[in-house]
Amino acid sequence: MASKLLMLTIFVFDLIAFGLAIAAERRRSTAKIKQDGEDEHSYCVYDSDIATGFGVGAFLFLMLSQIIIMVASRCFCCGKALRPGGSRACAVLLFIICWVAFFIAEVCLLAGSVRNAYHTKYRSSYLTSDKPLSCETLRKGVFAAGAAFIFFTSILSQFYYVTYAKARGGPMPYGGEAGVGMAAYK
Repeated sequence: MASKLLMLTIFVFDLIAFGLAIAAERRRSTAKIKQDGEDEHSYCVYDSDIATGFGVGAFLFLMLSQIIIMVASRCFCCGKALRPGGSRACAVLLFIICWVAFFIAEVCLLAGSVRNAYHTKYRSSYLTSDKPLSCETLRKGVFAAGAAFIFFTSILSQFYYVTYAKARGGPMPYGGEAGVGMAAYK
């Protein structure tokens, strides 16, 4: 039987990670081109950088959730073998898909956090023929994609743990003879 406390803990961590990813998407850095006091140069001014912290927080909560699930299920590496059958096959399939969704979510969150923290420091001058100033910002939807994959990872990891627990549960079937063996008495 799957541990309800473990599943609740994983759900809470995934929910926190999802909320942080949505908050990061809503609070992405924006930039405006400003003129200096003498109107000779223009430069980029960025607003709050809190989305980077939200993205890193979501990254860490999702990673903690995945670590807990894999430690609880022994990551298919340690412990006794699972019972053969549909539950084991489903657990293996969900294990692989869960890791793929986790990897995509982590890449989106990490790349979004790094890109959001990057601020250009270029200046443009009206006196020389400089190229027009471009203030680099994070594309819309990177943290939202991370949040979507957090949601998928959460669902997949819950189903993975339930099918793993079902495949692990109970004693292994005995493949020997069903009768009582008799031997000569001496």
